[in-house]
Amino acid sequence: MLNEFWFNVQYGINHVLDIKAYDHVLFLIVLTVPYLFNDWKRVLLLVTTFTVGHTLSLVLAAYGVVQVNANLVEFLIPVTILFVALYNVFTAGKKSKNEKVGLLFFSTLFFGLVHGLGFAREFLMFAGRTENKLVLLLEFALGIEIAQISIVFIVLFLGFIGQTIFRFSKRDWVMVISAVVVGLVIPMILESDLIS
Repeated sequence: MLNEFWFNVQYGINHVLDIKAYDHVLFLIVLTVPYLFNDWKRVLLLVTTFTVGHTLSLVLAAYGVVQVNANLVEFLIPVTILFVALYNVFTAGKKSKNEKVGLLFFSTLFFGLVHGLGFAREFLMFAGRTENKLVLLLEFALGIEIAQISIVFIVLFLGFIGQTIFRFSKRDWVMVISAVVVGLVIPMILESDLIS
């Protein structure tokens, strides 16, 4: 029982940290980069909101409520990353990050739904062996949350190093990291089956 629990948690961790599917990590980077360690409560809430959206779409897919065109979802995932990265670029150094909380959390929940749908097919194959899909989903979500918090910590730590030791301004740090992510996701969008 404990072995199965840990296997499912590890599956969630590996889903986030899969080097071949680094879109999840890119999304977490652009979601986190505007913040510092003293914003940890907001960041944790954002990341958990993303996990809730991701898990909700897996629940809907696991119980046959939704079926979505895989090519459309694979196109939308990098688009969500691009959207957040560009939002960071255009709001870097401004106070809008703190003002529009509702919009930020709503969009993060929506993006979590999109990212979850991208994984739904593989998850359904994985879940096919169990009768209690809900428990499996919760264990998997726990693994996702553990991996996401680890990545968020690394991003916050690198931001701390960059802004204190190397004296980057917060604005420059956010803009440079977000611009790098933009450069990484544009080819993902252009190479998606929906466009090519």
